[in-house]
Amino acid sequence: MGRHVIVALSALGLFAGTATAQIGNPAGMGVETRMAKPGIPAPNQTNNQDRLFAQLAAAGGLAEVELGRVAGQKASADPVKQFADRMVQDHSDANGKLKNLADAAKIPLPTELDADHQVVRDHLDKLNGEAFDRAYIAAQIVDHQKTAQLLAWEISLGEDAEMQRLAGSMLPIVLDHLRQAQEINAALSGAGIRFLPDAVAASEHRP
Repeated sequence: MGRHVIVALSALGLFAGTATAQIGNPAGMGVETRMAKPGIPAPNQTNNQDRLFAQLAAAGGLAEVELGRVAGQKASADPVKQFADRMVQDHSDANGKLKNLADAAKIPLPTELDADHQVVRDHLDKLNGEAFDRAYIAAQIVDHQKTAQLLAWEISLGEDAEMQRLAGSMLPIVLDHLRQAQEINAALSGAGIRFLPDAVAASEHRP
């Protein structure tokens, strides 16, 4: 895990120890939750947060794979192509794990792009060359910022322990995707990288 990722996780209070302490989240149990023993949900018991997380994460993961395949065919810069290939591989793996957990908990998942990602797909279809590369990477930065927040939300408020653990395992990967996308964006556009919160970045330069 890179230093910037570690600093960001620390700033967000999302180290594994913090997440593990909340696994099962007894404070957020649904009223119909079956118990393995008092205070501990049985396997595959979900609350509203788990169900919404699974559906949103599946929609985002499906879009990452779909847009990654498009970028694999249309991107002109090698770093963008390599990033797209990584998105297809990493998110296909995560999507499979999420589907297994959702099936066990009887949570239906989307199988087609949602409206927001369809708009992005339609926009990308109209672009080529450098314009496509910049638009694809810009969309990836936004999507991975949203996904990192979604994973943190599930880690904090979910009830299904396995789903929380999956979110915890995905978060460092998603943050690394975000870092990589920001570096590519900086190279393509000359934009600065603003991965760290300003206060954290400033503190690193203090004596």
